[in-house]
Amino acid sequence: MAVAVQLPALSPTMKEGRITKWLKNEGDRVTSGTEIAECETDKSNLAIEAYDDGVLLKILVKAGDAAPVGSTIAWIGKAGEVVPAAAPAAAPPPAAPTTTPAQAPRAPVAAPPRSPAATAAPVPPSAAPVPPDSAPGRLRASPLAKKVAAAQGVDLSAVQGSGPNGRIVRRDVEAALTARPAAAARAPGGRPPPTALPVTSMRKVIAQRLTEVKPGVPHFYLTVDIEMDQALRLREEAKASELKVSVNDIIVKAVGVAVRRFPRVNQVFAGDVIHQLATVDVGVAVAIDDGLITPIVKDADQKGLAELAAEVRDLAERAKKKALKPEEYTGGSITVSNLGMFGIDSFIAVINPPQASILAVGKVEPRVVVRDGQMVIRQMMSMTFSGDHRVVDGAVGAQFLKTVRELLEQPVRLLF
Repeated sequence: MAVAVQLPALSPTMKEGRITKWLKNEGDRVTSGTEIAECETDKSNLAIEAYDDGVLLKILVKAGDAAPVGSTIAWIGKAGEVVPAAAPAAAPPPAAPTTTPAQAPRAPVAAPPRSPAATAAPVPPSAAPVPPDSAPGRLRASPLAKKVAAAQGVDLSAVQGSGPNGRIVRRDVEAALTARPAAAARAPGGRPPPTALPVTSMRKVIAQRLTEVKPGVPHFYLTVDIEMDQALRLREEAKASELKVSVNDIIVKAVGVAVRRFPRVNQVFAGDVIHQLATVDVGVAVAIDDGLITPIVKDADQKGLAELAAEVRDLAERAKKKALKPEEYTGGSITVSNLGMFGIDSFIAVINPPQASILAVGKVEPRVVVRDGQMVIRQMMSMTFSGDHRVVDGAVGAQFLKTVRELLEQPVRLLF
């Protein structure tokens, strides 16, 4: 009997995934553990494996389309075996005497609706089933392609489809937009309409999580100015020794050491209990094309600067390629969000749940300060601590931030 391949939850926050590529074609033989498709989750691109032996009989979710977690994306069984023609997760179509509604969705009600699908009425053995969008005189285009075309004023009848059976998909509309002359996009005196862009899985999760955490978590904020001359000197000494160490690497190391000294910062609020974390794992916020991700440097307090710097570079590079594993970006003790490279003086960051604190780091710049009654120029940096007041008290946050400042102003302490 044919077995359904269901879209697994590849990350803790995943509610839907987009199939980016099928690694096996219909008719290919697969075994348990074989990677059959690549899926874009809210954080990264991960492989979907087969859990049964057999033949990939039918692919229900084409490359480029999204589906909710738990929905059927393909069928595996014996060669020639008959499988349902519609995905169980598809929404039922309007009632009609010649169609039967598809199975009810298994995904949560809040999951984005799928395009209507139906199981065709029985046809004679000699007749081939006709795709719903291939009826004579009907334009074959995906709902998203139609939406983007309508917003951009693209005539779909003039677009060549590259999808299954010549169906027009979003990339075809975008290609038509790129190809047409700029003057044609805007008539004299006219105003072009806004572009309808799909919300990516990552952006949906960011919106949901931050909407929940900002009103739900009682934030408090502490800010200090830190003299970074010695930290910059340490970076140059590392460079002279052919070691790639950035200012942010030194900050991450200092934060890890400070968290170890203040266990109260290394806690997670969980309703009736507070979890005391046993390891110090520091998240590093990395901006990518469609959002933000925070890969985790595990045991940051115990690693040397060179080792830590190499790990941060590796995590950041793979984050931008969406190649991180879920365990590499979930959990963590605290997050460092550095916008100094963009010229930001200072800012306030929103806590990254389930963590109880985050550090917002501004740029390093020369400022006039008073030392021993004299005005001197020092390389200064502003840092703001955001804390969850359910876990961290203001005094604890202040002592923690004071320790981070002392470690950065005398970074030689990080080497011992």
